[in-house]
Amino acid sequence: MSRDERSGGNRPRAIAEALAEMLRASGLDHEVARVAVLERWAKVVGPQIAGVTQARLITDDGTLVVGVRTHGWMQELSLMERTLVARLNGGDGVGEVKRIRWELLR
Repeated sequence: MSRDERSGGNRPRAIAEALAEMLRASGLDHEVARVAVLERWAKVVGPQIAGVTQARLITDDGTLVVGVRTHGWMQELSLMERTLVARLNGGDGVGEVKRIRWELLR
């Protein structure tokens, strides 16, 4: 494939478009999507829950590890897990997060 074919001829392209293409070609797009979940956590759960939690990491199998300040919050959030997973995945049930593992923050 020539340079012109890859870039769509001589037309200017948005950096976001070129970056997305490069990430797809390198196989890193999936990794970027997983990490984006950590960045979305506070916005998805809101300020009250974000104030007592910390999204720590997401594993290859889709387990989101979240630190929680107290046992009471941990119990409450575990009851909300299905709803939180759906919201993190955009409500469509298909996404990076499969389950949440709660850990007490130290």
